[in-house]
Amino acid sequence: MRSLFTAASGMEAQQLRIDAIANNLANVTTTGFKKWRPEFEDLFYEMLTAPGASATGGEALPTGAQIGHGVRPASVSRIFSPGDRQNTGGELDVAIDGNGFFQLQKAGGETLYTRDGSFHRDRDGNVVSSHGHLLVPQIQIPNDAIQVTILRDGSVSATLAGQTSPANLGQIQLASFSNPAGLRALGENAYAPTEASGDPQTGTPDSDGYGGIVQSFLETSNVNVAEELVNMILAQRAFEVNSRVIQAGDEMLQTATSVTA
Repeated sequence: MRSLFTAASGMEAQQLRIDAIANNLANVTTTGFKKWRPEFEDLFYEMLTAPGASATGGEALPTGAQIGHGVRPASVSRIFSPGDRQNTGGELDVAIDGNGFFQLQKAGGETLYTRDGSFHRDRDGNVVSSHGHLLVPQIQIPNDAIQVTILRDGSVSATLAGQTSPANLGQIQLASFSNPAGLRALGENAYAPTEASGDPQTGTPDSDGYGGIVQSFLETSNVNVAEELVNMILAQRAFEVNSRVIQAGDEMLQTATSVTA
């Protein structure tokens, strides 16, 4: 019976949907997290009667007869809509107000990209991520810095002990991609470019389409808990309905077996 396998594909699809919802809800407080959205497509169709085929009397059938074989996942895309900004008061906490990614460099030289702007100083005064990856371009804060100021255009300056004028420490640069949804998620709030995302293009914050830098704020997750709970209920009900189809098919087979017996 086609219905058994068709309904089974529907249950598998809803299980994937639940997996994505669970991951979204688990990261509802993750800084800079972007929610996942599964997308599905119908499977191939069995042609019982082709549309336009000749019927009895020579007339052409207007629709024909096609039977579908269920559903399968087409993709699980990441939605890069902005999250809310949370005031933390940290002088090295920064959020991107608009388009762009911070650039990080691992110890091996690989460049990563992130929306997580929770930065820190290492033992040498370098600005690094929570995992110790250097911010690119590299910015070093002197030990005698009293106050660090980061402007909307990414300019970083600090007031040093014994000086009245702030010293320029560097400039934060942002990267952008033609297709951010094509980035490969690496965990640790980081992404790597792929052929689908395109090569990174770098620029100055608050210009040429890049977002501005907001100091002492962090971008929160863009997961909407109420929306995810509604989607979870819909997925659960769809899973139940597909399981009922399998149950109905089983009962029909039992009836057919008892008749033939």
